[in-house]
Amino acid sequence: MFFFANWKMYLSLEESATLAKKISTISFDVAAITAAVFPDSLALTRVKDALTGSSVSLGAQNVAWVPQGAYTGALSALLFREAGASYALVGHSERRHIFGESDPDIRKKMQACFDVGLAPVLCIGETAEDLDRGKRQYRLKKQLMTALQGMDLSDKSWFIAYEPVWAIGTGKPCLPADVDDVHGWIREEVRQYASANVPLLYGGSVNAENIVSYTSRSCVDGVLVGGASTTYDSFLSLVHAIGASLA
Repeated sequence: MFFFANWKMYLSLEESATLAKKISTISFDVAAITAAVFPDSLALTRVKDALTGSSVSLGAQNVAWVPQGAYTGALSALLFREAGASYALVGHSERRHIFGESDPDIRKKMQACFDVGLAPVLCIGETAEDLDRGKRQYRLKKQLMTALQGMDLSDKSWFIAYEPVWAIGTGKPCLPADVDDVHGWIREEVRQYASANVPLLYGGSVNAENIVSYTSRSCVDGVLVGGASTTYDSFLSLVHAIGASLA
C-alpha cells in the first residue's frame, strides 16, 4: 500500500524539517506500506537530511519538462532526482486549474521524469461541473489519452492518482464505492496504453477517519493525502490506520 503525503505549501522550512525528523521515528511494516513525503521544493533537501535512516522516501510536487537551460524559476526533474527524490507529482489539479498547466504540458513532464528515473504520479480528476454534466469519463479519458498515447511505458515505474477536483480540500471525499467504480474503469482504460498494471491511488479529502474506507478496497493501491499529513499526530494516525486495514 502506498502512502504519499503532499505537503503542498502548508509548512515553513523549519516546520518541514521538524515534521520530517519526527516522522523518521515512526515504525511501520515497510513490506506492506511504501511511504513518501512531497515537501515544498525549498525544503526538500532539509527534509531529506531529517529523514536519513528512515524508510520514508521523497517526492517532488512538480517538475519542469526540460533538464536545464534558460527557464527562469523552473526546477527540473533532473534537479529533483539529484536532490534525492524518487517520485514526482505530475498534473496535480492545483497545477492544472490554478497555474494553467495543459494536458500536453503534463505529458512532457511525464517523459521528463522517465528520462531521469523519477517515478511520476499522474494526477487526474474531474471538476464538479464535469460531474454534474455527466462528463467524468470524458474528462478522465482525455487526460489519460493525452498523457499516455504513444508513450513507451514498458519497464517504467509510475502511478495514477485519481483526485476528483471537487473533493480536494472540500471535506467532501468521493464515496469509497464510487472510487471502486472509477478505479476499475481507469484500469481498463489504461490497458490500451500499458500491459502491466499501474498502481492506482485515491486522493481528495482523505484523513485519519476515512482512510481505511479506501485502503481496504481491492481497487485502491494507495492514497495521496494533502493537509491531513502535515502534522505529526495526524501523520502517525494515518500510518497506523493503513497498517490496521492491511492486518
